[in-house]
Amino acid sequence: MEFKEVIGLRRSIRWFKPWQPVEREKIQVMLEAANRSSRSMNADYCKAVVVNRDDLDQETRDALRNPTTTVDLDLAPTYIFWFTDMDYEVGTQDRLKELVQHKVLPPSHGWSEAYVDEVVWGQVIEPMSKVFAIKQWMGSIESGICICNALNAAVDEGLGACLHAMGNPAVVKEVLKVPDSWFPAWLMLVGYPLEDREAGGQRPRRPLDTNFFEGTCETPFVPDPEVTERLRREGMIQEAGPFPWRADEVRMLSRMFGLPE
Repeated sequence: MEFKEVIGLRRSIRWFKPWQPVEREKIQVMLEAANRSSRSMNADYCKAVVVNRDDLDQETRDALRNPTTTVDLDLAPTYIFWFTDMDYEVGTQDRLKELVQHKVLPPSHGWSEAYVDEVVWGQVIEPMSKVFAIKQWMGSIESGICICNALNAAVDEGLGACLHAMGNPAVVKEVLKVPDSWFPAWLMLVGYPLEDREAGGQRPRRPLDTNFFEGTCETPFVPDPEVTERLRREGMIQEAGPFPWRADEVRMLSRMFGLPE
């Protein structure tokens, strides 16, 4: 699938085929996409634990429910628990030196192993790493990039996925043996979509010039209509929902499982 079409087809899927497990190789693709994501200082912020739904007893699954995660937990065959490791600074200095050695951080830009020790690490990273709020901010951003890559990889593999709040962190911590330094991020439910993969149409978004600016915050970034039309042709911008038949689709899916319509 082309990149722009992957972006355009991504949906928050909530109806999965509960009988069809996700192949381990496809989960590996998702994790590789996360592992290849951009990350500052080449640090390992993001952690994840993959669990098959049927490997958790009903009591544990029920403990994971919250107001936004209900039937989804029963339908999705695979759960991925995402975390940010708040001890990510460990070994970062050596990783930066590796990037210097590999010429990713080149001498032309002022980089050297001595510069890492004396300036970047000594004056910037080490002091910053002692402030929890900064660590949490940076780690959360970098983990989010990893999770985004995994979501798009799921779409490319023909899967559906949806992010949810991680219900009952205490239960998650106990069952998954989560280290104290891992801060909960998201629970990602993964499976083969039972609903149409377009899930009633692309989610509506406000116009580009509502949130993005050019030069200063007083000048909206006005999109070029020709570029917008090209993105429609290439699948990034798709027909917005809800499709006329969406209500019927949800009604039939609900009947399939004996759920309220």
